[in-house]
Amino acid sequence: MTDEPKKVRFLTISQAAEELNVNPNQIRALLRTGELRGIHIGGRAVWRVAASDVEDYIAEAYRRTAERIAAGELKDDRESLPE
Repeated sequence: MTDEPKKVRFLTISQAAEELNVNPNQIRALLRTGELRGIHIGGRAVWRVAASDVEDYIAEAYRRTAERIAAGELKDDRESLPE
């Protein structure tokens, strides 16, 4: 038996929102558009998002951002970038 904590496989909408530092409504919108994969369990709108799908979403967001920077779509806007 190990003392390692159990790895969480699925997150609630609130947990996924916390992981991405966004409002839970943003997670719901991402689920509706299919940008973020999730599963619907039961008939009471219970959603779960795999922790690995959150990581995949982050990787894809980095890729899209890099493409937009390379295409000149995102400028060095001093007001929107952290210092």
